[in-house]
Amino acid sequence: MRTDALDYELPEELIAQRPTEARDGARMLVLPGDGADRLDRHILDLPGLLPPSLLIWNDTRVLPARLHGTKPTGGRVELLLLERLSTPGTTERWRAIGRASKGLRPGHTLSFGAGELLAEVVERAEGGDVEVQLSAREGSVGEALEALGEVPLPPYIHRAADASDRERYQTIFAAKEGAVAAPTAGLHLSTPLLEALTRAGHRFAHITLHVGLGTFAPVKSDDLDQHPMHEEQFEIPETTVDAITQARAEGRPVLAVGTTVVRALESAAHAPAGLATGSARTRLLIQPGYEFRVVDALLTNFHLPRSTLLALVMAFAGEEPTRLAYAHAAAARYRFFSYGDAMLIPSRRR
Repeated sequence: MRTDALDYELPEELIAQRPTEARDGARMLVLPGDGADRLDRHILDLPGLLPPSLLIWNDTRVLPARLHGTKPTGGRVELLLLERLSTPGTTERWRAIGRASKGLRPGHTLSFGAGELLAEVVERAEGGDVEVQLSAREGSVGEALEALGEVPLPPYIHRAADASDRERYQTIFAAKEGAVAAPTAGLHLSTPLLEALTRAGHRFAHITLHVGLGTFAPVKSDDLDQHPMHEEQFEIPETTVDAITQARAEGRPVLAVGTTVVRALESAAHAPAGLATGSARTRLLIQPGYEFRVVDALLTNFHLPRSTLLALVMAFAGEEPTRLAYAHAAAARYRFFSYGDAMLIPSRRR
């Protein structure tokens, strides 16, 4: 796929800087798969717009992964934690991005808070990242991060994270820490909405995929096949595979709540014996021409131009229907990206 096929025009003011007042207050563009007109609806309409389905969400939890501190010289430093490389405890090893005026070198010890958390730079890793050894003065590193860390809002949100982001940049089912970005389609689901979905006959399951910063990386190559796809860790529980098997037997569509769920399920489906359970890592790139093996329907936010996530949506909905939907959304003043509105692509199965 040519990268310029992922371009579209978007006024800057349509990039949502804050979430809607109510968690389930977003608009939702419905993109029918039968050539019918697009529908301008709301996320609260979801229960009645679907046949009884199996909704699968991502239960990853976003880390308070951005730290502001000082170098041994007193200069300011910012550390963005990317991935834990050891077991949780009073000391932990992490891969991170470090930002400082004169760079970071092995042997530097960084201080956060009033010395409640220290980070020794162990080595510089591939691509300019660093590996650091975190040490908490009291309690665990996780407790220190909760006290000192900030929610790492995406780069297109032009403000500092505040106390409200601690709640609103997490889904209500966030359970397993490890992400540095939220699975944004899941941000729309509230407890009352889940109750309404249950009453309408829908069922639920979950996967875990720890969203990394690579999700924001623009495609810079002219051909999408040449893009160095980012790697993410995921886990598929046995209960979720059982739920999918039962849904297939009942003719119940499988709806992915977000592209992260699509990526996890479709990666697991490439196992020799079919949909595999357990933990794995994926570099799967989904673009037009991909044959979906598990997912039938998709709830998703609006994604950045020249992104692999937009390519995934085009693979699912079709290139031209997706372009027309995005043009309609911009003209109708939908809100875009992480804190923005949603799009529903109903079941592809006939």
